[in-house]
Amino acid sequence: MAIDEQQRQGDEAAPPYTAYAAIMATFVGGLAAATGLARLLDRDPRDHTALDLVALSAATFKAARTLSRDEVTSFMRSPFVEGRAHGGDEEPVETGDLRQAVGELVTCTRCIGTWAAAGLAASQILAPRSGRLLTWTLAAGGINDFLLAGFSALTNKANALERRND
Repeated sequence: MAIDEQQRQGDEAAPPYTAYAAIMATFVGGLAAATGLARLLDRDPRDHTALDLVALSAATFKAARTLSRDEVTSFMRSPFVEGRAHGGDEEPVETGDLRQAVGELVTCTRCIGTWAAAGLAASQILAPRSGRLLTWTLAAGGINDFLLAGFSALTNKANALERRND
């Protein structure tokens, strides 16, 4: 019995395995295409440094959070989710098909982060100027998020201590 038939006959909440396979095939195919194009263009990813990896990590953090959580990107998620963007209650639609699988992908920061990292890394190799500009811009945004969170935490702690001493 095929997986899709099992889903229709059995539990309504069965994962859309066929859609997951299609998503994974797209991801692997995209990486293979980028690798082949990099080889054709004689671009070597070994030219990247540890600093590039740190920037890529910070950029991936920012891109993943922006794609999966920010209101400004809710129009991209809306066909695949239910709930209000930025309200914290956005959930993948329960359709049992590709819409549900994509909804699960775009609401999971770890999941979409892997795609963002692959896209950013490929852009740095295939289009180094624009790829680096995009990566470093997102990295600065990610670092800014951490700095703002740290500042907010320090301010809240200082205010709490001040109230306690009054």
